[in-house]
Amino acid sequence: MSQVIDTSDFYSGIKVKWQDGIWEIIDYQHHKMGRGGAVIRTKLRNVETGSSVETTFRSGEKFERVIYDEKAAQFLYQEGDSYVFMDMGTYDQLYIHKDVLGDAINYLTDNLEVQIEYFEERVMGIDLPKSVELQVIDTPPGYKGDTVSSGGKPATLETGITITVPIFINIGDTVVVDTRSGEYLERAKK
Repeated sequence: MSQVIDTSDFYSGIKVKWQDGIWEIIDYQHHKMGRGGAVIRTKLRNVETGSSVETTFRSGEKFERVIYDEKAAQFLYQEGDSYVFMDMGTYDQLYIHKDVLGDAINYLTDNLEVQIEYFEERVMGIDLPKSVELQVIDTPPGYKGDTVSSGGKPATLETGITITVPIFINIGDTVVVDTRSGEYLERAKK
């Protein structure tokens, strides 16, 4: 499914057809030129190859927006380079290669419910919940009165991703992480 949009409809995460490929907009900035028209500076990621490119478009330039079909699924386990999901409608198991999933693998925990994204019958990736709860498996201890590192400290989470957390977070704590930015949001409520 697709629809025509222009640069004023851009937002991070939208997917468009450009140069015979499907591209996801990672970042964009609107720049008003002195006498000329405005331009949109963008950073795009090719959904199929994973390569990134930075480019500029004229304001108002039109694109075909790509809208994925989605199916509810649950993450089961990892098997080699593939991640196994169960289709919540048919209970079939789907094997998705880690290259298709990209950074999403940093947030996958047992039984996590996701949306598998399809385009023209091909799996394009998964749509994660906006935030997930992950357990801290390694982080340096925080000391009382330690204000020098008020920016936080590194913490390795159960999936292997390392994020910055406040100094009061300890090994064994569960934290809520934003899956779009990879940032610490809060300590999970017990």
